Amino acid sequence: MSLSLILGCLWVLASAIVAMLPMRHQYVPGIALLLAAPCLIGVIWWEHGVWYGAAALFAFLSMFRNPLRYFYKRARGEKPEIPK
Repeated sequence: MSLSLILGCLWVLASAIVAMLPMRHQYVPGIALLLAAPCLIGVIWWEHGVWYGAAALFAFLSMFRNPLRYFYKRARGEKPEIPK
């Protein structure tokens, strides 16, 4: 298994651990994971091709659907609701 796939698996585990934290403790590690994901997905796509890259992209979109939805609404000028 390549280094990029091992890092991808570790990223998934780290995301699952961060998701178990209370909401007030999720922000800093969540933003770090959110920013690291496009680089990691790009490396996976480059080294292993379209199918592995697409699987990594869909996993990322699935795990971060709420923050991505929030940023999408903010970019469109809407006022998104903040989950409590």
